[in-house]
Amino acid sequence: MKRLYGNIVGLKANQLRRLENLYRRRIPADYVITPEIAREISLLADELRRQVGLLINRKGKIAYVIVGDHQKIVIPNTGLYRTAPGRLKGLRCVHTHLTPEPLTQDDVTDLALLRLDMMAAVAPSPDGHTHEVHLGHILPQGSNGKYYQIEKPLRLDQLGNGCTDQIRALEDELARVRAIHAAGANKERALIVSVTTASKRNALDSLAELRDLARSGGIEIAGEELQQRRRIDSRFLIGLGKLQDLTLKALTRDINLLIFDQELNPSQIRSITDQIDLKVIDRTQLILDIFAQRAQTREGKLQVELAQLKYLLPRLITKNTAMSRLTGGIGGRGPGETKLEINRRRVRDRITRLEKDLAVVRKQRKQQRAQRSKKGVPVISIIGYTNAGKSTLLNTLTQSKVLAENQLFATLDPSSRRLRFPQDIEVIITDTVGFIKNLPKDLMVAFRATLEELESADLLLHVVDLSNQRIDEQIQSVNKILRDLRLNHIPQLMVLNKKDRVTAETITRYERRLKGFAVSAKDKTTLVPLIDAMQSGIAPLKSSQETGLQVG
Repeated sequence: MKRLYGNIVGLKANQLRRLENLYRRRIPADYVITPEIAREISLLADELRRQVGLLINRKGKIAYVIVGDHQKIVIPNTGLYRTAPGRLKGLRCVHTHLTPEPLTQDDVTDLALLRLDMMAAVAPSPDGHTHEVHLGHILPQGSNGKYYQIEKPLRLDQLGNGCTDQIRALEDELARVRAIHAAGANKERALIVSVTTASKRNALDSLAELRDLARSGGIEIAGEELQQRRRIDSRFLIGLGKLQDLTLKALTRDINLLIFDQELNPSQIRSITDQIDLKVIDRTQLILDIFAQRAQTREGKLQVELAQLKYLLPRLITKNTAMSRLTGGIGGRGPGETKLEINRRRVRDRITRLEKDLAVVRKQRKQQRAQRSKKGVPVISIIGYTNAGKSTLLNTLTQSKVLAENQLFATLDPSSRRLRFPQDIEVIITDTVGFIKNLPKDLMVAFRATLEELESADLLLHVVDLSNQRIDEQIQSVNKILRDLRLNHIPQLMVLNKKDRVTAETITRYERRLKGFAVSAKDKTTLVPLIDAMQSGIAPLKSSQETGLQVG
């Protein structure tokens, strides 16, 4: 078993022996550290001109001895002491400072990110003749924005302060906080985070949408953080100091999940999860998880699994805590192969099989479209931003019972119904998956078979939510996706839904500007002008098919 960690180059044999002998020492339950061991590591540190640190478990056994440089120590991987939700690490850190100084920012950062029981620094007193111990611990209930507490310096003869009882009291309080949050709810609790260079208004809008996405995924939102930066940190996305604050908030509010609004690249996920003991996902992974929850048909499940595996492939690395924490729960649903042990070859093989299966699906859909075309049945496709009311409109038009809920991506698998107009014109009307800003590219590729259905549409009903404050941005997002799919040439009717939630002035303004039809999708009487417009748009197509003429 490895005995020493850190910078041991250049140490003499007797110094190494003294350091290794520390493993045999025991710390009584009442003591953070005994005065004798505090003096010993201080003496060693003075001789070496390097900091010396100890990680002590709750049985009083010294688990790690660390040698640093003159400014700091680097705490080794403590994965064997993995914390449970709402719990501390089970290790306290006691190390030396070579100059009279209290706990540093690095000390507090390690305390927070590693969820240590305590952090203590043995430092020379200001007079230089004695030593004192600076002690800090996490606060179970953050007050005044502070989630840790630094105690007054202790003399070496004051170290018998009931250390074990204090740690137990801290954990009992953390458990009490967790019980309060867990009462009546069996959901993951998340802190949603946005780190951006965009304007505050755009950032807040995007964060609000992330909040809706999280709730649609069955996640309880326990807090939000927005950090505007001139330049994004390429390693952590967010500053280490802010990451420390987030970790402390997570611990004291019983949060087990961080969701970033921005997509994290593989190296950022590794860097962040190496620093903190929380599950971390990004916006893309959250959307993929929601799709995994909603997929009902075999086709939908194939598409979601393909998108998830393509997302996870570059993020699969050996012995990385980021992937092990994602096994199960939010961010870990879908393909069973997304565990830590999976290797890239198996993932690539699975991706190849899925792509072959979806190629068969595309071929079948192409044949179905060809048959519909031969029969001369026009197709109307309902499109729009997620949660705009597309499924509700389909239900009201066709008297169907397609699932329609007030949440994002309630509809994943497309639905088709027949609709007969008063002039005895029959059409097929289809409901499609909702669009969203920054729709993951892998999801777009995976859902190609579904989205290809739009290519055969003769008319698009673009449903927008009049009551949504981000209506203009949502319209732009949908139109961008249509351009990317090269479908912007298909005629559109703008359906301005949820008119019952806005003022008459708002309705008039958008009807004029968008040349659309204001409706309440639940109220069939409001759909009459829209139905007339749909019939007028389809009638020339039907007529040309019956006479064999082309419509110019």
